[in-house]
This record gives sequence, structure tokens and C-alpha cells, in this order.
Amino acid sequence: MAAVLLALTLAAPVLLVTSGPVPDTNNGTVPLVLWHGMGDSCCNPLSMGSIKKMMEEEIPEIYVLSLMIGKNVVEDTENGFFLDVNTQVSMVCSQLAQDARLQGGYNAMGFSQGGQFLRAVAQRCPSPPMRTLISVGGQHQGVYGLPRCPGESSHICDMIREALNRGAYSDLVQKHLVQAQYWHDPLNDDLYKQHSLFLADINQERVVNETYRKNLQQLQKFVMVKFLQDTVVDPVDTEWFGFLKAGQAKETETLQESALYREDRLGLAAMDKAHKLVFLSTDGDHLQFSREWFTANLLPFLR
Repeated sequence: MAAVLLALTLAAPVLLVTSGPVPDTNNGTVPLVLWHGMGDSCCNPLSMGSIKKMMEEEIPEIYVLSLMIGKNVVEDTENGFFLDVNTQVSMVCSQLAQDARLQGGYNAMGFSQGGQFLRAVAQRCPSPPMRTLISVGGQHQGVYGLPRCPGESSHICDMIREALNRGAYSDLVQKHLVQAQYWHDPLNDDLYKQHSLFLADINQERVVNETYRKNLQQLQKFVMVKFLQDTVVDPVDTEWFGFLKAGQAKETETLQESALYREDRLGLAAMDKAHKLVFLSTDGDHLQFSREWFTANLLPFLR
């Protein structure tokens, strides 16, 4: 498993480009925290490094923190596959709490799996306060299937898919494979709810944690970007918090049709009514967008 995922890491693609006022501790700008996706790192000049540079050009004097999960870029990349997500979230919460430039509040932008990881930060760690969360291709109801993994060799995807299908909810796989922690099997809903170490918890599948619900609603905006030609995320509806209906693997439902929304276990219905949820889409494949699209559609939430 480790060898397969390490090969996937080395073959992973990169991005093409890649609220109310906050106390003025950053030259009048709101700091921005970035969390990269699977197979990427904080500082890749073709992806997150490019995003950081672009933000600094578009908003002069902005403080941009691109999260490194580990001591170096290699660890950061490997941890995106092998380090327990709950541990990663705790590490980030500690880092943010110790950063003096973030104490007045910050905006956050997560790419792919970084989107749901930053949502966990918002739910679990309200200080310093996250103002706006932008999820770029995040999988908020998890994934069920890997139609095209990053990388050119389809057999790698097949091997990972087989491992997840056979044992995604075993203790060993859950603790050591990041993607298993947001694997959502609609054909085994009870197993998912009982054994998912990360996604089932932050999505209130077992019990309703009122603190999670309260903290998420403190966001001024929760922006979700869906890639309409996405060949990596399955189902793509998860990028807008939708998913497959339980008990089958063909028919999907929107966030608004889901029990999570109807019962408002996470506060998303209340946020929707308050116009805090923003649903954006683009015709590109996974994480593929132009600087012009980014500037026109996402930058307004960060100024």
C-alpha cells in the first residue's frame, strides 16, 4: 500500500494557476491560509507557490500562510497520504493559534482534500477566527470511487480502489491511509458511520456536536467550487456537499435534499438561509482554472 501511494505521490499533478472587517493588524488586509491537496505540498512553485505569489500580487501586503504538514516538503507531501487527518488538523490548529499575525482573524482556502480539512479546522478550532472558507474542489461528503487518480498509470488507481473497497473501514487502513478517512461507501452506510475516523465525525453522522455546529456558523461565507468536468473526484456532487443516495451507487442528491441539511445537523441550512453559502462552478477538470477565472470569482471574497 505504501509503495503504491508513494508512486502516486510522485506522479501527482499540480494546479494550472494555480466578510466583515477584521482588526487592522496586517496593513488593512485579511491574512489568507492555504491548505494543498493530495500529492501536492505547501511550496510547489507550479501550484501552491504560484497561488501564494498571485495573491501577494493581487492584494499587496497580504500575509499568506501556505501550510506545511511536517518538517519539510517531502514530509508534507507524504503526510497528505499517510498521516491521520485528525492529527493533521490538530497540528494546524496549534500552528494557527501561535501565529501572531492571524489573531485578528483570517480567510482560508483549501484545494481538493484541503477543503474538508480546513472545514474541520473551522468546526474544531474557533480561535483565531476563520472568516471566509473557500473550498476549491473539496470533497465534503467524501468520495466513492477513483475514476482517474493523479498520475498516468491506471493500474495504480485500480490497486488503491481495490484496497479501499476491501478494507477502507478496517482499523489499519483508517489509521494509515488519509483517503480512507473520507471514503464514503453508500452501500455500507452503517460501516461508514461507525468506523470513519474523520468524515463521519465532522459531518455529525454519529452524534450532533453542538460546538461543531456553532463554530461552523461563525463563518461569514462558505464558498464551494465544483469542477464540472472533474475526472478525479467521484461523485463530483460532493464538491457542493451533495452525494450518492444511501443504499445505491448511481443516483445522487443535492445538499439541500440530504438528511444532513433537512435535519440541519451541521448548521448548513441556517447558513444557507443567511446567504452564507456560495456555490460556484467552472468547466475545468479537477483544480484546473485560469488566473482570470480565479480573479473574477474568488478574489472578491478575499479582499
